[in-house]
Amino acid sequence: MDDGPRADGGLRLRRRPAPSTAGPLRTRPLTTGPTAPQQLHRGMTLIAAISLFIGTRDAWTRAITSRPPAAGIISVCYAGILVAGVLALTVRTRRTLTRVDAGVLLLAVVLVLCGYWLNHAGTDEGVLTAQAAHQILHGQPIYGRPWPWLFDTPSVGITKTMSGGADYTYGYPPLTALLAAPVHAVVHSTAAATLVTTGALLAGAVLLWLLLPAPWRPGATAVCLGFGFLPGYAYSGYPAVLALVLLVPVVVRWPDTGASGRLGGPGVLQALCLGAACATQQLAWFLTPFLLIGLYAVRRGELGPRIALGVLARYTGTAALTWAAINAYFATQDFHTWLHGLLLPITQKAILHGQGLMGISYYFTAGSRHLDYYSYGSLLLLIGLLAATLLFVRRLGPAITVLPWLSFYLATRSQDGYFLMMTPLWLAAAATVSAAALATAWQPRVPRLTTRPAKAVLAAGLLAPAVVCATIAAASPPPLRMNVTASIVERSGHRDITHLVARVVNRTATRLTPHFASRLGQGASDWWTVSGGPVSLAPHASATYVVKPPGGVRRVPGGSHPRFYLIAVTGTPMTITTARIPTS
Repeated sequence: MDDGPRADGGLRLRRRPAPSTAGPLRTRPLTTGPTAPQQLHRGMTLIAAISLFIGTRDAWTRAITSRPPAAGIISVCYAGILVAGVLALTVRTRRTLTRVDAGVLLLAVVLVLCGYWLNHAGTDEGVLTAQAAHQILHGQPIYGRPWPWLFDTPSVGITKTMSGGADYTYGYPPLTALLAAPVHAVVHSTAAATLVTTGALLAGAVLLWLLLPAPWRPGATAVCLGFGFLPGYAYSGYPAVLALVLLVPVVVRWPDTGASGRLGGPGVLQALCLGAACATQQLAWFLTPFLLIGLYAVRRGELGPRIALGVLARYTGTAALTWAAINAYFATQDFHTWLHGLLLPITQKAILHGQGLMGISYYFTAGSRHLDYYSYGSLLLLIGLLAATLLFVRRLGPAITVLPWLSFYLATRSQDGYFLMMTPLWLAAAATVSAAALATAWQPRVPRLTTRPAKAVLAAGLLAPAVVCATIAAASPPPLRMNVTASIVERSGHRDITHLVARVVNRTATRLTPHFASRLGQGASDWWTVSGGPVSLAPHASATYVVKPPGGVRRVPGGSHPRFYLIAVTGTPMTITTARIPTS
């Protein structure tokens, strides 16, 4: 430093003393610098680690009594989760935090494998897929063939239909069964199907992790393998898990598909995956039209209508050919039964189930004579959402992986699986599809549609028919009036119902054929046997029905005021009537 002039006219410099080593140490801030992780990334890593705790204790509890080695592995994973939590908050570079993310993913994979070790017997979806794989190995048809013996195990649920029967046939596209067939040649059990779906889920989680930007990768671990729900569907053998995995590369950065007017290798691969997903499970069908609308709008805004239509035609054609190639063998065996099997989940008129709007008629009122209007509303909502996506693709385009599932909320089968099994696709779109990617997408011009109020009115008009149908279904009264009396006997300290007598009046102008079951909570029992009363009830007629529970007796539920009901359902038209069973 300049300390003033020296005697010879130069400058005199004075050296500053070195800092004392005895003073306080200076520490480098943890989160500064160009390579430091974002705090949001740290939080995502932490959430992914926390999500692995969910359901882990139950797995450990089962393992400690039946498979102690698995319990030991789970205990080690607990330590890994704790260490990952510490590292997520303390590492100093993005590269290191990405390595921590990879470690959390590895922990999740190990926990899922332990869960599969403990539970791989499968439910109705798994046993049907395994039986279909067995049929394929022996050159037998898989569609239109009932397999009632598969449901003799109490843990395997049965899909009951509103016509008083149950569905014992395979009702899914064939790809999962095709993939399970070579596995079934070695593993002669339902594990052949559950191994395919669990392996697919693990592969899909890794694929999504690799395709996402680094800060979003912990989310892939959480939604695919954490939180405890998707692994459960994989252990059960759900074909939808494989469809989900095939859709992952389809929706990641989907606006880039066909950029510059050419599909290229990535675009062809995406189309192949879309066709394969549609040949795996019907849920993929509902996403496809939204995706095609969005893709056409983006390419038309960039390249014009002719080139955009060409891109869409090549993309759709590749997907359709893939779907047709997978289905060709089964379609040529028996076209009618193949088509019926593919449409079965839509046409079978399964008994009410789920958490959607149908619960108004099933759980909260005495029933409805217009249950079909829930189905009409579901279809109209799907059409309305498609139209809204076409008109407002710049706004709704980022949400096309979520929009299709809204229609299921109005359906008569609206269980949460229809919503949550595709949630990894929500994350994939959120991380890779921004609003900027759709800013120049084409939108059709509608006269006088220039203000926000006008657009809001149009959107409401598109959705109004679905709301009207749902309102009709929910507000309609039950078709029957039922007065129920129970025959109860005391046996060894408990009370059993041997039969019920129901005085039934048909309040409609339609002949109805009722089928009876009991309901305690959310699910209906197996069908009760009608031992007295007519098969069908004429319009405005009355009759007395005597119905007996499955197995001859039904234990009276405990509690002072059990919510125990007799339900009467009809298939054509779809109706339900609920009456409380007196137990006092």
